[in-house]
Formats: sequence, structure tokens, C-alpha cells
Amino acid sequence: MSLISFIAIVITWHWDTGYGIFTLILCTIFILMHSVFTYRRYRKIAKLSAEINRILHGESSIKLDSYTEGELAVLQSEIYKMTVRLREQQQRMADDKVYLADSLADVSHQLRTPLTSINILVTRLSQTELSPEKRLKLMHDLKLLLSRIDFLITALLKISKLDAGTVQFHAENVSMDELIKKSSEPLLVPLELRGISLHITSEGCFSGDIAWTSEAVGNILKNCMEHTPAGGSITVNAKENPLFTEICISDTGCGIDKEDLPHIFERFYKGKNSDESSYGIGLALARMIVVTQNGIIKAENALSGGAVFTIRFYKGTV
Repeated sequence: MSLISFIAIVITWHWDTGYGIFTLILCTIFILMHSVFTYRRYRKIAKLSAEINRILHGESSIKLDSYTEGELAVLQSEIYKMTVRLREQQQRMADDKVYLADSLADVSHQLRTPLTSINILVTRLSQTELSPEKRLKLMHDLKLLLSRIDFLITALLKISKLDAGTVQFHAENVSMDELIKKSSEPLLVPLELRGISLHITSEGCFSGDIAWTSEAVGNILKNCMEHTPAGGSITVNAKENPLFTEICISDTGCGIDKEDLPHIFERFYKGKNSDESSYGIGLALARMIVVTQNGIIKAENALSGGAVFTIRFYKGTV
């Protein structure tokens, strides 16, 4: 700009002295204005750089609302978006760390109890003066504890896969009757031993992953079985309509405490009526499976007593 101004002044001065003086004054004003605006812009850029440096050094807040000029306004907007995104990611990472720490603590607590009992049983089994009957009973108790640990680890692995999003659900079209039978088959013997009757009414078809869905329904049936006294009953009503597939499971047990209802599907949550063998992960796993397949699940108490679990798999987006 200085070079162009100098050439313009020389040319106009050559034509006319007045024009040359006018051109000199005009170019001087332009150069001064350009210098002032450039100086102010670089001051703002330096300030913006300082703000970015604060972000890089862990500053939680940033004020970028003073940049309203052209390219700086665009740059400010993009930096603000980046800051918000980084802050959200940082918060998610912090929440994940807390969640992981709590989960590890819960898993350690859940495993410590049966492991302590196993250690005691193994110590007692090493005693030579034990009678065959006592030794057989201890072996039976040891087998039950090992089965509990195996169930816990298996359930936790399934939950971890669902959390990581590595599970591929395969859509299959099967009858509701086949799904309910597959879900209840592992519980038929325990139900008979407890003296609990199972009543099933099903119609229509189900479209979804039958293996994972039967796992979810089976966990709910198992929960109902554990809270239903001898001589009670569990009823399963499964039906299909144009909007959704519904599975309603009810029992004649003690029902769900009002304080437990909002937390019944939370991981490692154990209600007031839960027994010592409960880990609080069966219903959490069931909910994850249902929700992942575009479904909902809710728990409530029946007016006549007992718990009622309702599962709906919607055929469209909800």
C-alpha cells in the first residue's frame, strides 16, 4: 500500500501540485486507518490465542462473545463449538471413570462374598474327620457357590458386550409360543421344585433376536419365581398387534416395594425383598436387551397383589 501510494503521489504531483498534495493526504489517511484496523485485529487475534491457550491448560470457561468481525466471528463460532464438544467429552470421560469405579466396586463386592464362602468350605473339606454325609453337603454348597459366580461373570460379560455395542442382533420371525417356551424352559424344573405353576397364553409372532430376547424374558421369569411363594403362580400373556408385540408377565408374590420401583432396572440394585442369592443384574440385563431392540419395559404392582412386568417391542420408531 505504501508503494502504490508513493507511485500515485509522484504521478499526481507531476500532473498538478494540488492533486499531489490531495493524493498525499488521502493516502496518508488510508495508511493510518489500515494500520489502526490491522493493529486492532492483531490485538484481537492475540487475545483469541490467549483464550485458546487457557482452554489447553484446563480452563473450564471461555468468553468469546466479543468477536463480531467477519472472519474472526466465524473463527470464534467454530472455536466455541469445539470448546463445547471438548467439554462434553471431558464430562463423559469423567462420568465413565466414576461409573467404572462404581461398577468395579460392585463387582468386587458381589464376587467377594461367594469367594469368601468358597474359601471357608475348602478349608472345612480339607479336614479328615468329616463324615461322608457332611462332606457331600459341603460339596453341594460349593457347587452352588461356583454356579453363582459363573452366572455373575456370564451376565457381566453380556452386559459389557451390550455396553460396548459389539452385539449383533439378528432378526428372526418366530411364533410367540416358541419364544415363551424357549425363555421358560430352563426354569421348568426349579418352578416344579418350588411348587409354582406357570400359565402361558400366547398368540401371534415375534420379530427379533430370539436368543437374546429369550434371555431377557427368562431373567424376568426368574425374578418372578424368586419372589413367588410355594403354591403361587406366574402368568405370561403374549400377543401381537399391528403396532407392537407385547409380553406381560405377572406373579402372585409380594410385589415390588414403592421405593424400589424407580430403581428396579438399575445395575446391581437389590430391592428390599431380594434374597441373598440375588445380584441385581438380571433385570438390568433384560432392560438393555429390550431397549436395544426398539422396545420398552416397565414394572408395576398389580391391584390384586404381585408384580407385573410389561415388555413391548415396537414395529416402528418410537
